[in-house]
Amino acid sequence: MPLALVTGGTGFIGSHLVETLASRGLTVRCLVRSPDRAHVLRDCGAQIALGDLGRPECLNAALDGVSVVYHLAGCTKSLTEAEMFRVNEAGCASVSRACAEQSQPPRLVVVSSIAASGPAAKGQIRVEGDSPAPISTYGRSKLAGELAAARYSGSVPTTIVRPGIVFGPRDPAFAKLFRTIRMFRFHPSPGLAPPPLSLIHVADLVEILIRAAEQGSRLPAHENGSPGLGCYFAVMGEYPSYAELGRLVRPMLNRPLAPVIPIASPLAWCVAGVSEVVGHLRGRPDDVSFDKLREALAGSWTCSTAAVERDLGFSPPKPLADRLQETIDWYGREGWL
Repeated sequence: MPLALVTGGTGFIGSHLVETLASRGLTVRCLVRSPDRAHVLRDCGAQIALGDLGRPECLNAALDGVSVVYHLAGCTKSLTEAEMFRVNEAGCASVSRACAEQSQPPRLVVVSSIAASGPAAKGQIRVEGDSPAPISTYGRSKLAGELAAARYSGSVPTTIVRPGIVFGPRDPAFAKLFRTIRMFRFHPSPGLAPPPLSLIHVADLVEILIRAAEQGSRLPAHENGSPGLGCYFAVMGEYPSYAELGRLVRPMLNRPLAPVIPIASPLAWCVAGVSEVVGHLRGRPDDVSFDKLREALAGSWTCSTAAVERDLGFSPPKPLADRLQETIDWYGREGWL
């Protein structure tokens, strides 16, 4: 029976991927740093390999007998740039190198981000072959991880998946957005002209990851390969702004009159500055930061769905509004609102 290794399995996306792989009859092994966080994975029947990406001996043991690797472990926020690159670049390099050292290198699916490609020009839609131009530390670190994986693509069949904003059950980020609207009856939106966004429901992303492993194109074995080959945007093809997102979900939260409050850029930068200071004082990064605000004030995050539709035969089975309603219903049942 095929054996899949998942890094980052204890996270929001990783836990959904592990559940889906196990439900389809695959044997799943998860590399985790702490056994205390592995109980959910064990409940799915996953094997647990203790260790971290910085220890080659742990990776080599975890890779024994593996035919496909899903590399999801990553860092979305940190107090320092060095920490962000240590996790997102060096971690991806470690996984790719360990895969290359196997006698039969497994297929490797690296979960990156549309932040690695950077925003689209206003009125345009980004495609995978466009030259990357990330504008945030997070985006640059994810692009560095992609390039690290590409160095081993001559021996490791590698596919990059760049998700948009991921949401769904168990996602704490969207829970905060929904709670703000439900509890305070307004929706703060940074900037006076918020950019269109690319989103993806976690179940749809998981399906794309599995199909990318099975039938996706691979990164070229040399630098002069076709631009965009082996890389896929994972987005829904609907592009609401953050303000429009608030208007869309407020009736679902029984707050149809909750106004959208635009936060002018100078005030938004001040808020981000305060959050940065508070984060450093308590030793834990905040969700609001200079890095995230750079992305929030970008021109556009519209990304194409054409490659996923063409190569993977995937299009979202449900529209964005239905997926948002499902997510809100789950939050309500679990008491997250």
